[in-house]
Amino acid sequence: MIYEVELSEQADNDLRGIFEYIAFELQSPENASGQLDRLEEQILSLDIMPERYRKYENEPWKSRGLRVLPVDNYVIFYIPDSNKKVVTILRVMYAGRDIENQLKFHTKQSETITSFSANMETP
Repeated sequence: MIYEVELSEQADNDLRGIFEYIAFELQSPENASGQLDRLEEQILSLDIMPERYRKYENEPWKSRGLRVLPVDNYVIFYIPDSNKKVVTILRVMYAGRDIENQLKFHTKQSETITSFSANMETP
């Protein structure tokens, strides 16, 4: 069955930050566009069988059903809801960061969720 993929406000900010860092700080807009395309492609692929990726191993996230999708040097954190057929993307982060602290301090309990579509524009 096909799931709807939703992007949290924080995940949207994460994607914009990744694009801006690569495009402006590293002065590589072509690489920024390519990286964003790869991340978006993998996010959209979660509409089918989102449980295929591993659960995050640390609590309280594991018991909440948080899953991890690695893409290049980044990780996408998401929670699939099999009852509602919705996948919520919570964070998109550079894999070299202190993931645990980023999840703890920057993932809000109640966030704005937006529907994610293939027509997402590059920031």
